[in-house]
Amino acid sequence: MIRVHVICEGQTEEMFVNELLLPFFFPQGIQLVPALVGKPGHKGGNFKFERLLADVRNRLLGDRTAYCTTFFDYYGLPQTFPGKEAQAAHADIRDKAAAVQDAMVAELTRLIGQDPMRRFIPFVQMYEFEALLFSDPQAFANGVDRGALSAPLGAISAQFNTPEHINNSPATAPSKRIEALMPDYQKPLMGTLAALEVGLEVMRARCALFNGWLTHLELLLVSNDTVGI
Repeated sequence: MIRVHVICEGQTEEMFVNELLLPFFFPQGIQLVPALVGKPGHKGGNFKFERLLADVRNRLLGDRTAYCTTFFDYYGLPQTFPGKEAQAAHADIRDKAAAVQDAMVAELTRLIGQDPMRRFIPFVQMYEFEALLFSDPQAFANGVDRGALSAPLGAISAQFNTPEHINNSPATAPSKRIEALMPDYQKPLMGTLAALEVGLEVMRARCALFNGWLTHLELLLVSNDTVGI
């Protein structure tokens, strides 16, 4: 069994790993072990690099046969996070994600060492976890028992090339758009219910960066050697 520690930004991401990703990967021989970034009892958010460093170091050096990956939103990263300011606001999402992931890996490698970091798989969700839910607006609406919201959710999704392009600002980030339609939106519970209804297959078909991350994890089965960055 291949073990992969998943450092999650918040409770929603942790629940998503437990409810959707773990049941998908475990039968294949990959055990995902999610945990919130930071100290025990932390509820998520405020994804500072210093907290990430401590968690990655502890997992890679404390569990030397396991891999480690990340699951956090680009939207919530502070401007001081490595690579966050490397690309212009209008840059392509692939370039933005790559800038953060590459800079994060470079700084972690400098501080932890190259050998353990070969077991590290970086991932940043563009722009926010809720983007995945827009992969199927009808299923999203059904999942939270708000069928009438299918049309407005679909109208939002139709404005963008993919759900991962739904943009990054305090007013237009995916969760902010959802809250405007659904003021009582409860992120961990309703986000997970919606995700279960939408399903991984549809998310992977509509969200190329997310699919790339899961594909990278699946490739651990092909060759359980050290992961190249």
